[in-house]
Amino acid sequence: MTSPFPFLAIILEVAIIALFGLFVGDEQDQNNYQQPNSTKSTAVDGFLELYPLFQDVHVMIFVGFGFLMTFLKKYGFSSVGINLLIAALGLQWGTLVQGFLHSRGEKIHVGIKNMINADFSTATVLISFGAVLGKISPCQMLIMTIIEIAVFAANEHLVTEVFMASDIGASMTIHAFGAYFGLAVAGVLYRPGLRRGHDNNESMYHSDLFAMIGTLFLWIFWPSFNSALAEAGDKQHWAIVNTYFSLAACVLTAYAFSSLVGHRGKLDMVHIQNATLAGGVAVGTCADMAIHPYISMIIGSIAGMVSVLGFKFVTPLFATKLRIHDTCGVHSLHGLPGVIGGLAGIGAVALEVSNRSTPAMQAAALGSSIGTAVVGGLITGLILKIPICGQPPDENCFDDSVFWEVPRWREQDVRFHEHDGHNQLEPEF
Repeated sequence: MTSPFPFLAIILEVAIIALFGLFVGDEQDQNNYQQPNSTKSTAVDGFLELYPLFQDVHVMIFVGFGFLMTFLKKYGFSSVGINLLIAALGLQWGTLVQGFLHSRGEKIHVGIKNMINADFSTATVLISFGAVLGKISPCQMLIMTIIEIAVFAANEHLVTEVFMASDIGASMTIHAFGAYFGLAVAGVLYRPGLRRGHDNNESMYHSDLFAMIGTLFLWIFWPSFNSALAEAGDKQHWAIVNTYFSLAACVLTAYAFSSLVGHRGKLDMVHIQNATLAGGVAVGTCADMAIHPYISMIIGSIAGMVSVLGFKFVTPLFATKLRIHDTCGVHSLHGLPGVIGGLAGIGAVALEVSNRSTPAMQAAALGSSIGTAVVGGLITGLILKIPICGQPPDENCFDDSVFWEVPRWREQDVRFHEHDGHNQLEPEF
């Protein structure tokens, strides 16, 4: 039976190209039409000024997120490859959807900020992808990308234009939203057969090492993510500095708590790959506010602690009690730290650190992001359960060979042995 995936991919791309032809213009064309020639160089200078930050965000999307999810021993092709597929579709669709909401009936004029916002919308889907990693098909991911970005854009418009809430690093609108959307989808698509464990739902030494590469790229570039759309000057400066110190404090706390809850005080690579990034998530909402660096360090420390405890206790609880199997633990990396970020934003506004919003608006934004994500995720999960979407059976989950041409495995050349609860590879001589 022929997979619907190639046909769906072609149809979506043709449709998007047609929509771009009808509704999208170039920001320079707009400036040349409306302004004297002297403004042309100003527009170009503004584009080039933000382009380095856009590049940093782009690296996070395509390299950071992609490699972070390569921890599964037989799912590396899909982790990086489907990440690229989602991002390529998402940035095009995100440009259109966000443009329709903000253009007010005029042409969508694409500039550097539109491109950054498109990458941000893609990040939301990549977070949700982590919750269902290894359990859905590429066809399902295309459908999920189209639906989620539309719901994301609507919620972001509600948060920024109606509630006028502050969320420069998108702790609420990207991280919390993406996590709870993905968890809702995972809940609808829950499989009792996977609850007992799956042979491929585990890591190996080299797959965990590849995942750590993604962590490092994300960690290094996170200040750019939180500051890319901040107002130039003091606010952008604060966003960079606050994120920088929040991440640093988060690492120390994450390492400490990983050792505290670990077997015989050992560090857990799952915690190090993920919880060390929680500080960047949690400080996002108030990153561009004039908070003292020690406040951002407190936020980062709390996020690192909560993230580790989430991986240790909450993720297993979700699987056993709530029937939500969260493959990558996005709830502990993005969901809980995203909520912390929303609460930190409420606190910062209440202390009059920022006068752009009120605690009520910030609280409404947090509630909207979580509520919209859950409802949208539940509906999306029901759509993805339609048989034509091609969900793989239990025995084919977490395995690249179902959707990819892969090198032949020669399992006789290696054997597994158990050592301190981890799978190790040992060559047979």
